[in-house]
Amino acid sequence: MSGRTMRWQVLLFLSVFCLGLTLGQVSYSIPEEMAKGSIVGNIAHDLGLDLKRLKSGRARVYTGDNVEYIGLNKDRGVLLIQERIDREALCGETTPCALHFQLILENPMELFRVTVEITDINDNSPSFTNAEKRFEISESAVIGSKFILDKAIDSDIGINGLQRYSLSPTDNFVLKLENQADGSKKVEMLLQKSLDREKQAHIPLLLTAIDGGEPQMSGTMQIFITVLDVNDNAPTFIKPQYRAKIQENAPKGTSVTTVSASDKDVGSNGEVFYAISTSKRQLTELFKIDRNTGEITLVGELDFEKAKYYQIDIEATDSGGLSDSTKVIVDVIDVNDNKPNINTVSKSESILEDSPPNTVIAMLSVNDPDSENNGKVECVMNDNIPFKIQPALNGFYTLVTEVTLDREFSSQYNITVTCSDEGVPSLSSSVTLTLQISDVNDNPPVFERSSYEAYIVENNTPGLSIFTVKATDSDWNQNARVSYILEDSSVNGVPVSSYVSVSADSGVIHAVRSFDYEQIKDFQFRVKAQDGGSPPLSSNVTVKIMIQDQNDNAPQVLYPVQTGGSLVAEMVPRSADVGYLVTKVVAVDVDSGQNAWLSYKLQKATDRALFEVGLQNGEVRTIRQVTDKDAVKQRLTVIVEDNGQPSRSATVIVNVAVADSFPEVLSEFTDFTHDKEYNENLTFYLVLALAVVSFLFITCVVVIISVKIYRWRQSRILYHSNLPVIPYYPPRYSNTLGTGTLPHVYNYEVCRTTDSRKSDCKFGRAGSQNVLIMDPSSTGTMQRIQSEKSILDEPDSPLEVRNFNNYNYLFVC
Repeated sequence: MSGRTMRWQVLLFLSVFCLGLTLGQVSYSIPEEMAKGSIVGNIAHDLGLDLKRLKSGRARVYTGDNVEYIGLNKDRGVLLIQERIDREALCGETTPCALHFQLILENPMELFRVTVEITDINDNSPSFTNAEKRFEISESAVIGSKFILDKAIDSDIGINGLQRYSLSPTDNFVLKLENQADGSKKVEMLLQKSLDREKQAHIPLLLTAIDGGEPQMSGTMQIFITVLDVNDNAPTFIKPQYRAKIQENAPKGTSVTTVSASDKDVGSNGEVFYAISTSKRQLTELFKIDRNTGEITLVGELDFEKAKYYQIDIEATDSGGLSDSTKVIVDVIDVNDNKPNINTVSKSESILEDSPPNTVIAMLSVNDPDSENNGKVECVMNDNIPFKIQPALNGFYTLVTEVTLDREFSSQYNITVTCSDEGVPSLSSSVTLTLQISDVNDNPPVFERSSYEAYIVENNTPGLSIFTVKATDSDWNQNARVSYILEDSSVNGVPVSSYVSVSADSGVIHAVRSFDYEQIKDFQFRVKAQDGGSPPLSSNVTVKIMIQDQNDNAPQVLYPVQTGGSLVAEMVPRSADVGYLVTKVVAVDVDSGQNAWLSYKLQKATDRALFEVGLQNGEVRTIRQVTDKDAVKQRLTVIVEDNGQPSRSATVIVNVAVADSFPEVLSEFTDFTHDKEYNENLTFYLVLALAVVSFLFITCVVVIISVKIYRWRQSRILYHSNLPVIPYYPPRYSNTLGTGTLPHVYNYEVCRTTDSRKSDCKFGRAGSQNVLIMDPSSTGTMQRIQSEKSILDEPDSPLEVRNFNNYNYLFVC
């Protein structure tokens, strides 16, 4: 650099300690005024870092609010000069002069402290504030008289700073240099030879200030001396040094102190005037002195952080030009006038909720330029948040998680960090960081109920919506998207999927088929709710479907039994009183509830004034005394209705024979049956006669004879057989051995004849009630035989009576 010798020193100090960060320190030393782009040092090599690590960690230089004089080249791993560095402008008289900054890497977060010491070069020559100085000295000035000269200013330090002064010519005056406490030199000019105004009224001198740099540089000031007439006493200060204190926030106009000097002369030669030395321009901007009284007052603003004390040189001069000097040291008292300064070095925008404790989320730089307690800083966070703040290194703090987070409890945190100093009163600053918590699939779906019950009316339409199951997931986005699945199971050996289906998105349960209450009254299955996370989480719930009955079955009559060809008649003696129980209509309804409540009504009757039907029990009773005028043959139509909406019904025909004995009514009922048979045969023969000719006559006779013989033989076989009779019950009707719908015991008497329409009948013992059954085909049988009693002894007897419990049945053939 332009012939200047440059010394390069690299000092490396590396220390590592663990707070979730890798920390270290490295130091460099460079001369000031280096050209932009000059290399400061290979920091990657000095810190043992790989160039890939610099790039992946987004390495950067952090200087806070200061100018970034030095930058980082990540491709080469070196520090480069970015801005011209003037040591004098940067540090002034402070030594050593150094730049402090941090090298920060992320993923993981690492911090390295870098110190670059700026060494001085001889780039400033000594200079005087004033280009000239004038004195008026009495010719009577005694040898040894002192005259204060302005000190030169050299911004360089060390060997490059001001080293010596020279004065020329030296006929009457010589220089006297006196070292001072601040390291500067007090420059005085001593009279070594008496003045003679008559010989020389004006004496010009040249004061030269020289530094010690290479090359050597200097500055000069012209001194003009006017020789005056007699003033032989110089002013004298009472104290050689004054000391004062003032707070840095003192207002302008505040009195600092008062200096005083005396002169033994009288008159104008005894008047003393005070002035502040102009060797330091900064002092004249902060302080002023009353030239007559010597009072020093504040005219500028003090800042303890810039200067902790000031040394003021005061000159006292009389009218004759004689002078004396003293110094005033002003100590600046620090006050707590600076808030802590908080800078966010690095921070994370979001963090997973399952991040482990002590995960670093942010790094802060905090400093307070005040001194002592006023500069001591303590940082805290707002309460009730799962984070903590930890000091790191030299004013750096890290924010870390304290416990495992839960996004479902809080998806975002506003973290306020407040830093306070220990001054009185305390000053504080705060910064708020917003942290988003990223979701992790850690919550399964939860159903609104522990179990569900739903009702559906039977005979529903397939595809009907029954009801909806609902589950919620406290996670977010895809992790909270719930799908519904019907778990595999079976109902009565049939897959449940053939009964119901579940909408995967909405949870709506649909009926797949039409239900029948009489086949299935209820069933249950399980529905699984599964979220969309990876891996997915799920929960299940039990759903019970209750089938509600619908009036879809009509009543079924159990008694009296409606046969295909036989006529069943209930016998009522003519002596029957009012309320005589003729028979009981028994019916059942396979529906349930009110749909199975049955009521009985008499719809039609031969004589409505003779019979009535019990509304609830179906009992057929007489409502008046039976008389001889009443017809033997009575026909009743009974309707059985259930209580459903709409109601369903069934009808049954009850034939009643009003007679005291079977012979009385036998002819009428047999005439009816044989007339019917006769009409049928007549039709048959007429059709046959028209269809066939005489050729077929013999064949017809043979067929008729064969049929008659076959029927006769079949009737004989039926009579002598002991085959059991299988009872008939309607669907879904159960007989429970005397405890069912027909709990009573009945007796039946059966009379049977062979061929003759005029045959007599022999009757057995009459039971409690009588039933007359006419069977023209002579093949009629009872559906259930519990006991038999033969009335006729001979097998060829034309009439046969059988007793079935307590009802008497008469079969006439």
